[in-house]
Amino acid sequence: MFKQNQLHCVPRLVRCFASKPTSKPQNVTLAAVGESIAAKGFLRSHKPYAPPPNAGDVVRSLASTLKLSGDQHKFGDLKDKFKFLSACQQEFNHSVPNSQVHEMETISDVIEFYQRSVDTTVPLDALKRADLPENLHIQYEYVRFHPETDTKFNGKTAFPKSSTLVTGLKYRKKYDGHEAKRSWP
Repeated sequence: MFKQNQLHCVPRLVRCFASKPTSKPQNVTLAAVGESIAAKGFLRSHKPYAPPPNAGDVVRSLASTLKLSGDQHKFGDLKDKFKFLSACQQEFNHSVPNSQVHEMETISDVIEFYQRSVDTTVPLDALKRADLPENLHIQYEYVRFHPETDTKFNGKTAFPKSSTLVTGLKYRKKYDGHEAKRSWP
């Protein structure tokens, strides 16, 4: 049950956290979208794609078969744009994501899209392939403390009242958990 003064606080909290609509970004480029995705994380639903060396020529020939002329040809009709993008998808076995279809305004935009490779490796796996300096070492398989298997300090821990809990289903088989003994109930 809420008290009377608590009921008045709730609407004020909601108003404090509501944000005003921001202005739309202008001229969002394909590179900016890529940087945004790279900053957000990994494991996106994209398939890997390596462009062929003649990707620009193939897109131009598809445009000429559909009677679209020049790299700066703007798609006036959405049916033409759909036919062209679906023909490119058939040819390259790589489609333009729905979130980027509106950016494809000219044939040169489509050429630029199909000349970019899509790398789906996880950043941690990319570090495994990287040539790191000698003084930098990345531990890919981490070590979890367990008093029965720890030999470095004979089962003594720096945190005697802290438990090592394994909560993930994937790692329960790989790592043993440890519940620390408490001196009080």
